[in-house]
Amino acid sequence: MNYTAELEKPKRHFLPEDFVLTDWNGLEPYLKNLEERVLDSRQALEKWLHDLSELEAVISEDSSWRQIRMTCDTENKELEESFRYFVMEIQPHIQPYGDRLNRKLVECPYTSELDKREFFTYIRRVKKQIELFRENNIPLQAELSVLAQQYGMIAGKMTVTLDGKEYTLQQAAKFLENPQRNVREDAYRKIQERRLQDKDALGDLYSQLIQRRHQVAVNAGFANYRDYKFEDLGRFDYTKEDCFQFHDAVREYVLPLVSRILEQKKAKLGLEALRPWDTEAEPAGVEPLRPFKDAGELITKTTECFDQLNPFFGDCLRTMKSMGRFDLESRKGKAPGGYNCPLAETGAPFIFMNAAGQMGDLTTMVHEGGHAIHSFLAHPLELSSFKEYPMEIAEVASMSMELFSMDHWDLFFAKNDLARARRHQLERVITIFPWIATIDKFQHWVYENPNHTLEERKEHWMAILQEFTSQVIDWQGLEQYRPFSWQRQLHLFEVPFYYIEYGIAQLGAIGLWKQYKENKEKALNNYMAALSLGGTRTLPELYDAAGLRFNFSKEHIKQLMEFVSAELEQN
Repeated sequence: MNYTAELEKPKRHFLPEDFVLTDWNGLEPYLKNLEERVLDSRQALEKWLHDLSELEAVISEDSSWRQIRMTCDTENKELEESFRYFVMEIQPHIQPYGDRLNRKLVECPYTSELDKREFFTYIRRVKKQIELFRENNIPLQAELSVLAQQYGMIAGKMTVTLDGKEYTLQQAAKFLENPQRNVREDAYRKIQERRLQDKDALGDLYSQLIQRRHQVAVNAGFANYRDYKFEDLGRFDYTKEDCFQFHDAVREYVLPLVSRILEQKKAKLGLEALRPWDTEAEPAGVEPLRPFKDAGELITKTTECFDQLNPFFGDCLRTMKSMGRFDLESRKGKAPGGYNCPLAETGAPFIFMNAAGQMGDLTTMVHEGGHAIHSFLAHPLELSSFKEYPMEIAEVASMSMELFSMDHWDLFFAKNDLARARRHQLERVITIFPWIATIDKFQHWVYENPNHTLEERKEHWMAILQEFTSQVIDWQGLEQYRPFSWQRQLHLFEVPFYYIEYGIAQLGAIGLWKQYKENKEKALNNYMAALSLGGTRTLPELYDAAGLRFNFSKEHIKQLMEFVSAELEQN
């Protein structure tokens, strides 16, 4: 199949070409048109679906740009107000229309004549939205959208001074790779102390989010927010019990491998005790990995790397660059983290990250680049709703690219550093699992017990953290930092329950990388075939299209960990 990254802004057939979303009064007539339209034939229904899709794409892209611009500059009050205006003054008016349009689709007699294979997941999702919709949740959800963004506002202001110069926490992380141990320790302690300054503000923010989320769940008839959110996220193919099984498998089969990696690190550094500021260090005389100098070089090298995998991949990044769809370097006032934001109408997504020239930034770039390729592959699908794919396959797109791209990292590293970089990546494939299990298990407890005290939260976080932390690291004298270490995970604040997906998808990515090592062309074809389906198939079917099993049983995890461990030993 031929794929192209060439994009033309689609011609509008329903909205005027010059329509810009500014306020509710300008938008409502189009929603009213859709609500009042008579659907007296299959053709009328199909035209209605295309018009609805066009409107959804325009609204989605507008709201996405408001959020992108705000995260790029959290100190700009106008950008913050633009986002707040949408979620408080426009979105709440859209939601009741959305519910009525969903019901109109489900109740239309011609809906049963639509292609069952193409429309199955879409109709299933619409029915679930109808089931969950409650009018009294609209103001709560608007409030939650604004509150969740406060995390970025708080974290974006965090800086530390090292060697007389101010750094964001992302930039300061470079000092944790310094060969001089006293420099690493100083940086670590300053970063942790800075985080502690906002521990009460972030703790209070999380408490507010928990209470409002719990109320949303109660309003919708659920015992707790976890049960509500599983339904809201469309988790049709696995249960909370599967998540608990995943936690057990990580503790049993992954944690021992993590301990082995840390023991090797300790021996390599010649240390009697491995401290948390030692885990990213190299022995004296070995320079830290520096894959690029600045954002321009990172884009250029990643594009070349993607070209070597498949020219279409490189074309995707070139299209994005020509459209101004990157903001990569860390700076004060920029929200933390990284993301790829699909832009529904124009098609080319936006990549946001906080690069500071480290090895982890290369991993983030190829990770988000994998998401971007997914956006391009799904964009040609007929309806906007077809492009809404599950996160459990979205993260396969990104995490697989981390592993595929290793074959071409000679673009970033000299020969001596290349083996180190690959080893770093393979170690990360293993060591990320315990943190995923920690964050996921913590969320289950938090929302099962929404009325917990701050002391109980601290107590249970520490118990869960201990369960998934290797005993090789010596935390003596650092006890004051650990009870609040969950606060660095923005997902807890901004996208609740979105974290287990990384674990499920990492298993899928390992499976695709195993395919890739056996037959590169076949693995890349499977990868693209699965991603080009968007959300038009169930999760197990999407995994099947990629030549994978949707499986996170203990035995499956054990087998994949043995494979990665063997690859690591050979590197």
